[in-house]
Amino acid sequence: MRDQVPSHWRGAVLVCSKCSKKVGGGFGPKGKTRLAKALRELGNGKKGRKADFGVIETGCLKLCPKQAVVVIDAHRPRDWLLVKPGSSVEALADRLGFVPPTIAVT
Repeated sequence: MRDQVPSHWRGAVLVCSKCSKKVGGGFGPKGKTRLAKALRELGNGKKGRKADFGVIETGCLKLCPKQAVVVIDAHRPRDWLLVKPGSSVEALADRLGFVPPTIAVT
């Protein structure tokens, strides 16, 4: 039996699912998508350990900001981010280092 499994993640974030429910979506093109789903959609289209980065929805993180979602970057666990609805998911992904690889045009 294996004692470890490889993944293709370049990084991981924790997203508070309770905050996401309280905000009621607020992300994506129409403003109805939850933050975790919007972040996952920026990946390479794969799920789980084969994705470019991991987005893990957790239970309540006990911070409970008003009208914001708590996000923890695994690279910088000391700095918790408070993301307001309507914020650019692409800008958040850039801040987290999850920018999709650019395609070279020849």
